[in-house]
Amino acid sequence: MSNVELPSQSFPAPLRCGRFTLSFERPLVMGILNVTPDSFSDGGQYAMHGDALRQAELMLLDGADIIDIGGESTRPGAPPVPLDEELARILPLVEILRGANVPLSIDTYKPEVMRHALSAGADLINDIWGFRMPGAIDAVRDSNCGLCVMHMLGEPQTMQLGEPTYGDVVGAVREFLEERVAKLQQAGIARERISVDPGFGFGKAVVDHNYALLAQLRDTAPRAEPSYPILAGMSRKSMIGAVVGRPAGERIAGSLAAAVCAAERGAAILRVHDVAQTVDALKVWAAMRDAANLSRARG
Repeated sequence: MSNVELPSQSFPAPLRCGRFTLSFERPLVMGILNVTPDSFSDGGQYAMHGDALRQAELMLLDGADIIDIGGESTRPGAPPVPLDEELARILPLVEILRGANVPLSIDTYKPEVMRHALSAGADLINDIWGFRMPGAIDAVRDSNCGLCVMHMLGEPQTMQLGEPTYGDVVGAVREFLEERVAKLQQAGIARERISVDPGFGFGKAVVDHNYALLAQLRDTAPRAEPSYPILAGMSRKSMIGAVVGRPAGERIAGSLAAAVCAAERGAAILRVHDVAQTVDALKVWAAMRDAANLSRARG
């Protein structure tokens, strides 16, 4: 028996998330519930509340740990949705799904949507603008919700026009997230409420930037010990299509490969369309990880 000691495994800090405290001994699966007619992959499929509720129930049966509800598409070129329309899409779902005993995330950048969603019972605000909109920090400051701070270069209508440029994309993303996290904490928001997202597909060159971020995922987060939880959202995106050469609806296998790569590189939350398949892929990855750790422990 070797006397070589197996290093202790490092996990991200727990995330306080409304009614829940999330821990990350394994990556958590966030199921995407788009209540929109124009999302890039599943637009219109769940625009009716009945269809959306059935999809949420299916994702929970398939093993989703979090449900992420979006009432406005953020695909490249997507137009903004009026406030009242976005609220009408998401609030009934929050009120009904609150009884499902699962964290409910709201994908929005609008402070008024944040306020109403939190009042209805949402647990996490997932903001592509990184809480930069006027009033966004005030909207979440006094709640107990979790926050996901995302990096985006530009805005959805223009972010992929031309060719996004960075000297060092990983360093630029980390610097942005460090600034935003510091801003939130200066406003009195506790560290344990904050997670980060490098923003795959949001103002990045399709292959070069996105895969550099995936390859160095841990280095995109602000430096801290324990680390901030990282959310990785690559499911069915153009970065997958550019490599596999398939339309959005046929990118499941590529998305699973990206999810496993992200898990290997420290992702705490995986935001996905295909919950059952992702859960299965992560089980295989976890079995391999555990076997490797056991083998190392035995020397």
